[in-house]
Amino acid sequence: MTVLKTLLDLPGLGLRLRTGAELLDREVTRIYGTELPDPGRYLSSGELVLSGLLWWRRPGDAEPFVAALVQAGAAALAASGADSGGIPDDVVEACARHRIPLLEVPVDVSFSLVTERVVLALTGDSGARRRLLSIATENASVPTLLAYGSAELRAACWVVSGTGRLVAGTPPVAGRTKLPITGRNPVPWLLVVDAELEPAAAEIAEELAGLIGLARSRDEQIQRADNSAETLLRLLGDGTATGSDLAAAFSASGFRAQASVRVLLIRTPGANVGRELLAELLADHPLRTVFGTIGEETCALAETDESWPSGWTSTASTALSTVDQLLGTSRILLGLGGPTGVPGLRGACEEARHALVAATNHAARVAVVSGEEVGVHRLLLAGAPDELRAALRERVLGPLLAYDVEQHGDLVRSVRVFLECSGSPARAAKALHVHVNTLRYRITRASEILGVDLTEFTTQVDVYLALMVEG
Repeated sequence: MTVLKTLLDLPGLGLRLRTGAELLDREVTRIYGTELPDPGRYLSSGELVLSGLLWWRRPGDAEPFVAALVQAGAAALAASGADSGGIPDDVVEACARHRIPLLEVPVDVSFSLVTERVVLALTGDSGARRRLLSIATENASVPTLLAYGSAELRAACWVVSGTGRLVAGTPPVAGRTKLPITGRNPVPWLLVVDAELEPAAAEIAEELAGLIGLARSRDEQIQRADNSAETLLRLLGDGTATGSDLAAAFSASGFRAQASVRVLLIRTPGANVGRELLAELLADHPLRTVFGTIGEETCALAETDESWPSGWTSTASTALSTVDQLLGTSRILLGLGGPTGVPGLRGACEEARHALVAATNHAARVAVVSGEEVGVHRLLLAGAPDELRAALRERVLGPLLAYDVEQHGDLVRSVRVFLECSGSPARAAKALHVHVNTLRYRITRASEILGVDLTEFTTQVDVYLALMVEG
């Protein structure tokens, strides 16, 4: 067991205790580096959190950061204030108030050295583990870690995502041992090893899984730091921007000026789950992709060309169904809009929203719907403001709605069924279980009340659109 007090004596680090002397007997299980202002979802109990305080801008910033550490059960905070002239008093006071030890890292000591020394103190002197951890402290990628781990284990290894995607390793996957990739990501990964592991090898594999989890979290933090599309997503969410505003934000987001994009909106029990699932579905997409929110929906904008698979919705549904079994979530719903350029971007967002609504009407726990599967009339109505849709409904259907209320009638339903049956009296009468002459009388009466001819095509279009607003 390694406790905080022993870390203060590690040679070459010169760590200095700033607050929390009475808490130095806390056990340390792992070291984790972060510059997020609220790293709560990435933390676990017993971790030594290492930070350069890049998230700190003004007094008050320390409170949510330190509170997140305490809530997660972190052992201590090790910080360096090189960019701010020392550790701010705000940080020291927050750590003292929340009773979490604060260790100061000298400005001339690199975080990679701190990580290496602390990790070696935590794991002992195993040669294989030392070599593996040495690679990890160099911010090695997942494939690099996997390659070194495979060499140490003398067995083929793979990293597989919860959707069945091969993250790293050479296909085919044929492992005999599966270990969960430790970390704080809601969408799981697995380390697969093509060997039956003896206890010593199992410890190395578990360490490898943990390091891959840390590398995954590090890569995700880098992706989340990309806020180039923030303005574009905000403009799409509030719907107030001009075309030139959207074009400028589109370009600033890293998309080519003439590019087409697809809009993906996902609804899951948590926004973090949704973002990870979208990133998983688009992991192999070769073109520019950004993630965020549009309004209240978790979204992705993906630049597209002819390489976009024709059966993408089916493939995505299968992948999400696989991970759904692991997550145990209530439902996973996804709507797809586009492709479109800047002029049609708002429309593609509305298309994706209506596809998402259509997905909710599916009985399955997982539903992926493309806007191409949604009726054009619904998409046209979606582009109109609420006030305009309400005015349309009242202007076209108002007298008939009032008549049904006063007479306790059902003419509106009869008209709807008549139009849905392509204006066929015989088919509509059969659907309503009435005589065809009764149906003809109802349509004639409805025409009189509305002052229009319901057998005329353009009138039928207007009335049907108004009925869709009602629905």
